[in-house]
Amino acid sequence: MILHAIVADAATAGWAARHGASVVQLRLKDATTAERVRAGREVIDAVGVADMIVLNDDVAAAEALGVTVHLGQGDAGVERAVRAGIGFGRSASTPEEARQAEAESALYVGAGAVWATPSKTDTGPAIGLEGLHAICRAVSIPVIAIGGVDAGNAADCIAAGARGVAVIRAVTELPRLRALLEIAVANGRGRTGRMGGPGLARTAGSEDR
Repeated sequence: MILHAIVADAATAGWAARHGASVVQLRLKDATTAERVRAGREVIDAVGVADMIVLNDDVAAAEALGVTVHLGQGDAGVERAVRAGIGFGRSASTPEEARQAEAESALYVGAGAVWATPSKTDTGPAIGLEGLHAICRAVSIPVIAIGGVDAGNAADCIAAGARGVAVIRAVTELPRLRALLEIAVANGRGRTGRMGGPGLARTAGSEDR
């Protein structure tokens, strides 16, 4: 079971790493590559290891930091990431986009937005649990549910087939979220698993912590 904490600063990143996050995902909209590299170094220092860090949008910054990169549907950089041997994840809102991400050798798919959320205003209509389930059935790589996920509905995402969830506003709920998701997995509502690759030293299908 994978729990992404999407953060914008090193202090939050360090707290998340200490309170149940499997992956710390740095999201800095409208920042330059140099700014992302500086912030990424601070996050690495706060978290302690680069292996659990994902950087949004910027392959050049991810390459400089030695971390995984997350690329949305509108983001360029997949070919560069592959050439550089950088692990990457992809956003998807349909099974077709998810299958394309898997064909590109993505480590995981960020599926959503599952529910409407003010934190993700650059996406299409919410896909709901049915849309999430369809994406999970379409690919074998881990699917991470994102968009409106919190302690009240995270277990439903696992039941729909997601390997984990990503949270932004619910980062403060990480300890409770992890406990709830572990219960959901123990009750047979989902699959365990962790991502693996150059930037995430975790293997899909292995035990989470």
